[in-house]
Amino acid sequence: MLETVELAPRDAILGLTVAFNEDPRPEKVNLSVGVYQDEHGRTPTLECVREAERQLAAGPSNKSYLPISGSTGYAEVVQRLAFGEQSKLLSSGRVAGAHTPGGTGGLRVAADFLHENFPKATVWLSDPTWPNHPSIFAAAGVPTKTYPYFDQPTNSLAIDEMLAAIESIPAGDVILLHGCCHNPTGIDPTAKEWHQIVQAIYQRGLLPFLDFAYQGFGDGLEQDAAGVREFCQADSELLVCSSFSKNFGLYRERVGALSVVCSTKEAASAVQSQINRSIRANYSNPPAHGAEIVETILRDQILRETWEQELTNMRNRINSMRQQLVDVLTAKGVPGDYSFMARQRGMFSFSGLTKDQVELLREQYAIYIVGSGRINVAGLTPANIDRVAEAIGVAVG
Repeated sequence: MLETVELAPRDAILGLTVAFNEDPRPEKVNLSVGVYQDEHGRTPTLECVREAERQLAAGPSNKSYLPISGSTGYAEVVQRLAFGEQSKLLSSGRVAGAHTPGGTGGLRVAADFLHENFPKATVWLSDPTWPNHPSIFAAAGVPTKTYPYFDQPTNSLAIDEMLAAIESIPAGDVILLHGCCHNPTGIDPTAKEWHQIVQAIYQRGLLPFLDFAYQGFGDGLEQDAAGVREFCQADSELLVCSSFSKNFGLYRERVGALSVVCSTKEAASAVQSQINRSIRANYSNPPAHGAEIVETILRDQILRETWEQELTNMRNRINSMRQQLVDVLTAKGVPGDYSFMARQRGMFSFSGLTKDQVELLREQYAIYIVGSGRINVAGLTPANIDRVAEAIGVAVG
């Protein structure tokens, strides 16, 4: 039977890293997968993480199972970070949720929950979106459609088209948005636009679902949560998937969460039971170590201050490389106006490069970029930025 199994295609993003690792050229540059790199091209372990691990190693050890939904202490600090320290949701009993294996795990738990409880609902995704979003919902048996998001001629948010599309989505469907640092475009709504989007979604009777994977990588922890908090109105309903791969550098620890804001405590209790049911049939209960690191840091004032400074340093380096790339492209006379890159936020830039241009960069210059033209700005360093700009000049020339 197994001889009939066909070879699956490589993942659109992680498959590029496999190809990059197999490339023997020493000058190769990986600008594809969303992993932060410092000015030396290394992915650092944050000092606050090192200290938290030292404290955990010195404390009492417990390797027993966590509850199905994970650590309640971890859930509390996650909700405080997402909804705000003064949020009334924290004591309302209206929030169900789970500690999940990464943000991807949270998305899959949510997808299973939606499939089981709202089998007729469609999930609407931004066009474009993270390439793994459609795959996750398809694997859970949840149908997806898209709404307009990106206006390519102006490299900006297509807000009018987006709002018009929301008004035509059937009531009872689910709409997925990126909480901040939109992947892949790097374009986020303004405060005014978030307000318009939230009002349109709730007036239409849709269930909003925010993928919140990059808090702190845009403009700051509080600033990046503006969209999430705009949704937290009286009696509102909302799904939020949090991830700490990027802002804590805990990629391989797989630390995420799903929070579901309900209109009543009774609804939250029922939703929690269904989430637990989905998890039990999937991975049963989550791993503990990464969540313990996050909770330790967020509950310790000194470690929290260290983390916020390290996060600020990462954000500033990314934004600095954005501006430097624009400056170098301009200085080298590369055709086109790339000033929009400096206005984008987060780890990624939607460069405007075509698939053929991306292939040329990979084949001739060993520069790896996702086929959509999305660049991981954090992969740029002082040592490679000139070469990347020159290669882009050849590709678009």
